Amino acid sequence: MSKHNTRIAIGIIVGVCLIPALFFWPKGRVDIDGGYREVMGTFARVVAVASDSGIARKSIGAAFAELQRVDDLMSSYKSDSEISNINRNAYEAAVRVSEPTFEVLERAVYFSELSKGAFDITIGPLVDLWRSAAEANSVPTKAELQKARSKVGCEKLVLDSNEMSVRFIVDDMRLDLGGIAKGYAIDRAIEAMQKCGTIGGMVDVGGDIRCFGTPPRGKNQWLIGLQDPNKPQDWIGTSKPSLVLKLTDTAIATSGGYRRFAMIGGKKHSHIINTKTGYGSTGPASVTIISKTAADADALATAVSVMGAEKGLGLIEQTPQAEAILVTSLPECELIKTSGAEKYIK
Repeated sequence: MSKHNTRIAIGIIVGVCLIPALFFWPKGRVDIDGGYREVMGTFARVVAVASDSGIARKSIGAAFAELQRVDDLMSSYKSDSEISNINRNAYEAAVRVSEPTFEVLERAVYFSELSKGAFDITIGPLVDLWRSAAEANSVPTKAELQKARSKVGCEKLVLDSNEMSVRFIVDDMRLDLGGIAKGYAIDRAIEAMQKCGTIGGMVDVGGDIRCFGTPPRGKNQWLIGLQDPNKPQDWIGTSKPSLVLKLTDTAIATSGGYRRFAMIGGKKHSHIINTKTGYGSTGPASVTIISKTAADADALATAVSVMGAEKGLGLIEQTPQAEAILVTSLPECELIKTSGAEKYIK
């Protein structure tokens, strides 16, 4: 059956912080919460469900190690990462990379083509420009935006699958994997947990979440809360959720400008940049994507944030195994969701 958009007017905004609902286990099973650790520029949390505490703790350690490994490979903030090496040298000569990095780059190019450039990992020059603008408290000029935009576009990125190499066609290009690396890291962390023998678990990195296997307290799904961005929250967002999702072997990612933005001249500019204009996205206040993998959910959430509600929902309607829950900006605060998303709402 085809999916149709369902619109519900509400007086709150569902935001970008996701909270797992955790419970005590029946006898014979244990769950261990690995707590919060700083990684990938945010806080990550791993919860493992296993037949004994040794397996649970081993899987938590493996998951955090995998998150760190991906960050070490793909962070543009680390000078010794593969992405930083690409950014420094890929215009002069093709740069060889590891299989994980190449896999993410290929997947990113796929989503760039699927979204007609709304998702684009070559956005680095624009990210750098707006970071400098925020420090100077001055909006970039049209000339500066045009110059940065001339270095952006996945058509300027050459991937060679035989050599596992990356090359830039234009000088001063820069990759930024901020819209997909977290999701990919979560997927790899989940795989690491499963290899350790866990029967269920959850990995949360900055609000991008994937759950698998046996859920809490014998329930059929893991429960994930979506928070209202207009309400004050602490750093782990423990305020009462506005909407609760029930998930089984599923990932979700939420994108929105309410937590991350540049304040210039007293005005907020979203960290999600529209490459066609060079300015911060003016799309929905929040976009939550439900998908099988965290990498796909991560990339699609960014794409829909840039495309806007109508075009973005159109994209999700055509994407297998993906659903969306959107909230428009003030003053409407309208919840918009694909009909297939309803089955995930508690």
